[in-house]
Amino acid sequence: MAVGKEILTKIRSVQNTQKITKAMQMVSTSKMRKTQERMRLARPYAEKVRSVMGHLAQTDSDHGIKLLAPRKSVKRAGFILITTDKGLCGGLNANVLKKFLGKVQEYHQQGVEVEVVCLGSKGLAACQRIGMNVIASATNLGDTPKLEMLVGPLTEIFQRYEDEKLDVIHLVYSGFVNTMRQEPRMEVLLPIGAETLEEGSLSNEYKWDYRFEPSASTVLEYLVRRYLESVVYQALSDNMASEQAARMVAMKAATDNAGNAIKELRLVYNKSRQAAITTELSEIVAGAAAV
Repeated sequence: MAVGKEILTKIRSVQNTQKITKAMQMVSTSKMRKTQERMRLARPYAEKVRSVMGHLAQTDSDHGIKLLAPRKSVKRAGFILITTDKGLCGGLNANVLKKFLGKVQEYHQQGVEVEVVCLGSKGLAACQRIGMNVIASATNLGDTPKLEMLVGPLTEIFQRYEDEKLDVIHLVYSGFVNTMRQEPRMEVLLPIGAETLEEGSLSNEYKWDYRFEPSASTVLEYLVRRYLESVVYQALSDNMASEQAARMVAMKAATDNAGNAIKELRLVYNKSRQAAITTELSEIVAGAAAV
């Protein structure tokens, strides 16, 4: 029965793994509901700021805000790459990195230099592994996104755009569609223009104008910063909701596969046990016949 004991050991091992994946599935389900609620609560503010910025993009006034200044050509590109801190979430990070690396390769073919800000340890590890220029990063973000953890890396890349060290900034993350579907997304965060903010504009028939106090530059500089931070925060909230949904689906699939493996191992064990019993009975019958 040595083979039978080995099979029983495998069954117990798979059962222990199944308990872990089942627990992780239940935890991800609970966290997913919280992240979805947090994502929905963050949207009204982001949409309102986007609406105001869409109106401002239609004004013809030059307020001298460097973050609103367009670039004639792209010689240096920046990326804000949002990934997860933990694994076991299916192909979520792989899909985001595939989209990100495809755009990076396209820029390299055009002779454009690339700099990256990584939010999440998986993206940071991938960029370091292939030798990319990572100018700032934030990891161990936890289950609740906190803006104070993002201010440092975002300030670094926005300052480089103001100093004309970058000509365009892309935002790459996993967008939450529904529980079963998450899609990698890439948006142009800077430069901000009318085309970028068309969905935030309510109407294109009239020009919008504002009265600024104490001055247009002071108000706009603050508003542009808040707008950019709200877009990144919303993307991070989407990414976290996508992470929990993907992990829940992956752990459910792992639990189901473990159940199937246990059934197959039990079948093999029963066959082995039955074969051993049959052999013993044959030997007993043969011995009795010989006597």
